[in-house]
Amino acid sequence: MDETRDTQRSLDLALRVGEMLLSNGAGAADVTATMSSVCQFLGLRNVLVDVTFTTLTLSYDTGVDQPVITMRRQVTHRESDYADLTAVDHLVSDLINEEITREEAAAQILQLSSSGHPTPRWAVTVSWGVTATGVALLLGGDWVVMLLAAVSGAALEVLQRRLERLRLPFFYSQVAGGLLATTLAVGVAATPVPINPSLVVTASIVMLLAGLGFIGAFQDALTGFYVTANARILEVMFATVGIIVGVSGGLGLGRWMGVDVLVDPDLSADLSNLASVIIGSAITAAGFAFSAYSPTRILAPIALIGGLGGGISFALVEAQVHRAAAAGIAAFVIGFVSYTVAGRGRVPPLVIVVSSIVPLLPGLLIYTSLTLLAAENFTGIVAMITAIAVALMLTAGVILGEYVAQPLQREARRLERRLSGPRLVGPIRIRHARRSRRSKES
Repeated sequence: MDETRDTQRSLDLALRVGEMLLSNGAGAADVTATMSSVCQFLGLRNVLVDVTFTTLTLSYDTGVDQPVITMRRQVTHRESDYADLTAVDHLVSDLINEEITREEAAAQILQLSSSGHPTPRWAVTVSWGVTATGVALLLGGDWVVMLLAAVSGAALEVLQRRLERLRLPFFYSQVAGGLLATTLAVGVAATPVPINPSLVVTASIVMLLAGLGFIGAFQDALTGFYVTANARILEVMFATVGIIVGVSGGLGLGRWMGVDVLVDPDLSADLSNLASVIIGSAITAAGFAFSAYSPTRILAPIALIGGLGGGISFALVEAQVHRAAAAGIAAFVIGFVSYTVAGRGRVPPLVIVVSSIVPLLPGLLIYTSLTLLAAENFTGIVAMITAIAVALMLTAGVILGEYVAQPLQREARRLERRLSGPRLVGPIRIRHARRSRRSKES
């Protein structure tokens, strides 16, 4: 009985670690590998790890004549919280390096899951406005557009937070966000202020656009988690359709008020010059990182890497390189640089990679394609194919960059290949930790 209880405690710790990683944006492969590492370190050799979009399952085969111990946890809440992600990454590293015990790790993971955010809400609200300002600059907007985008982005954060407290399904919060952004643009269009409503709406809803979900879906697909990938893609489609419904409702309200506003979702030709793209990409990346509670010490490197990636992609597109190929090359550079910077900044590479590729995400392309298809314009199919190609190249580029950048030892590399592909979060040096333990004991 004591042995069974001990096994259950080890499995429970691995499940809680996996839950924190999956709910905060880690890919299914990284979650599986980290949970497997924890179980192996705690002495559980025959553990089957099953990760889907909403459920984590661990099954431990104790022997032929013994019943299988199965434990499961359901992931119901999702939020990009890179402070928690970093804390869990450090916790698992400390556990595997024997700096903390299993009981101490379990107490820490419970504290992490129950504690709130140290960052004030007003600061997160401001960061949404800053991110929208960066996108407006990236798209070639003037100071009026950037100001309106900042106000709209901050208002969207407040609205999303209030709706989340009401526990409304995610689709309805997307509809409300699209409606708010479009209504603000319609209101300003009714004044003599000369603006491009398309820029205002697009820059405002960038935080709602579901490009990150597409990236996560292709990451899971490339690493063999096809069920989870399909679930992420379906979530992307529902989220984007919600935005389109909200934007359409705002335009209809404007027509009812006598203000006819045309919102063109295709702004690909409106990108500004290289300097504005670099600065806008840097602001967007850093603003998103702060809104996701990234450690402040890593914000400046994220801004530099985001600006570098945005500048590379823009320069290649200007040189007549296909947009998907340009995004892939920029993502490779981001993935390659992020590994070294993450080690120096003591954060998982995922924190830097995701924040830095936000300016390159195909969320606007997804929005464009679905909007065109809703209007029975079948050129939207081309936009959707382009969006898929960009998302795939971003994911493949980041993973390839990690492959090239990781200078792993032979044993760690062998374990890494067995458990997953290149890791964006979670330690891999379990065997090194065991060798260190044996040397200390001797």
